[in-house]
Amino acid sequence: MGLQFVQVNFKARDDSALGRFWAEALGWGVSSEGPGVTNVEPIGFVWPDPVAVCVDVVTVPDPESVKYRVHIDLATTSAAHQTELVARLKELGATPADVGQGDVPWTVLADPEGNVFCVLEPREIYRDTGPIAAVVVDCADPRAMARFWGEAMDWTVHEVTDDHARLRSAKGVGPYLEFLRTAPGAKTVWNRVHLDLLPYRGEDQAAEVARLQALGATLADVGQGDVPWMVLADPEGNEFCVLRPAAA
Repeated sequence: MGLQFVQVNFKARDDSALGRFWAEALGWGVSSEGPGVTNVEPIGFVWPDPVAVCVDVVTVPDPESVKYRVHIDLATTSAAHQTELVARLKELGATPADVGQGDVPWTVLADPEGNVFCVLEPREIYRDTGPIAAVVVDCADPRAMARFWGEAMDWTVHEVTDDHARLRSAKGVGPYLEFLRTAPGAKTVWNRVHLDLLPYRGEDQAAEVARLQALGATLADVGQGDVPWMVLADPEGNEFCVLRPAAA
């Protein structure tokens, strides 16, 4: 059946403060499943639902300040909306960021803990995604990433070229997952921003992990210890988690 892409996980020095930033940025609400964890999701949302990919912020000691492979693109509906959103995000604590983007129509910002994200100019393809247009992963081979993630999840591959790949929920709702070809570089730290996947209710977590390993994933140790989720890395070394499904 494939796994559900349910949330983007941010590691933070202060989950509460960073969670509040993202809630304000997205117009969503916050909740908490326990100390050190802030959940950001649409108000009235019943998790999980492909109409939205939520944001989970987890406190960890001293996150590195580097450009990670995973970032969020925010959607806008007009040039005026883009301008207003950028101004509001700066008031909330975002700062301009230079990642070598040059003269582009989108705006690159960093959240209060340095995580880079983009505020896109209006694009027709993102008109119905909600506030998050896409979750973007830098990679060396978008075609290979599309093959792996297309098999790993219950999402549909929409477009694949040598330079990028785009997937979306098979139900045609919510944001896209995109893989963007970038210059190769050594990965020296584990990603502080990663994807969380969830088996469907009643499905077997261990069986899903074995299936992912057969597709090319490997088990990963990021110091998680004894936890109910499994940490893996995709064929390019990007960590992700397979959560424990709800009981049938």
